[in-house]
Amino acid sequence: MSHTDEEMAGLIESNGSGLRTHEAHSARMYDYLLGGKDNYPADQEAAEGAVASFPTLRTAARENRAFLGRAVRYVVEETGISQFLDIGSGLPTAHNVHQVAQRHDPDARVVYVDNDPIVLTHGRALLSTDDRTTVIERDIRDPRSILEDPEAKALLDFSKPVAVLAVAILHFITDEENPGDIVAQLRAALAPGSVLVLSHATAEISPETALGVQSAYRRQGVPLTLRDRAELTKLFDGFELVEPGIQVVSDWRATVPESERPSHAEVSWYGGIGRLV
Repeated sequence: MSHTDEEMAGLIESNGSGLRTHEAHSARMYDYLLGGKDNYPADQEAAEGAVASFPTLRTAARENRAFLGRAVRYVVEETGISQFLDIGSGLPTAHNVHQVAQRHDPDARVVYVDNDPIVLTHGRALLSTDDRTTVIERDIRDPRSILEDPEAKALLDFSKPVAVLAVAILHFITDEENPGDIVAQLRAALAPGSVLVLSHATAEISPETALGVQSAYRRQGVPLTLRDRAELTKLFDGFELVEPGIQVVSDWRATVPESERPSHAEVSWYGGIGRLV
């Protein structure tokens, strides 16, 4: 089902006035960086402030999105997993997880999770004709609520392998909120053979520009904590890393020649997949 801009605006308005569109939100900022239309002046201002510090941030966002597509294809084609839990999914755009997964396995099922009510409104409108896909409004900081959500449990069978995607989300979790514990709670609910897909922004490659982005996000009230490769590796505790391990997202199982890829400094984003054995 498709909706015009006017119809979607009406859907958002009808779903209540507490959407806090005057405050920047990471999902809508990411939508803006990817060239989407589902964002607001506060999101645009915050994103442009980050771009001023890191001019290739749009390139980094696009490369992360491409990594997500390659990771989903890997999961379907090389592990046979047909269940996906996409946490921090953001606003629907082109080449969503369900589109990529169902291209390779028509029976693939996807539960999208985000804490922005606008994501819920858009997602439910766009996915209303697909009974293999749903979107729930939950927060990664409360993994138990995700795992026990009735819609998630109705669509996914956690007694069988599931692919958990936490792509470009854990860098919005502070050290005090303990991202390692969040991942551990998710891991404990997964069957052997399940996989974890992570990507995470870093200051390890280009410290000055990356830390400028971190400051720009935090000035707008959006928490951003950059972590290095060792810290990201720690988040995969209990999982066996899939080759080629943790790489800059533009390099992970890249499909274009190295000469055509952006430099690592232009991306400053790591990604990888771990498998529960």
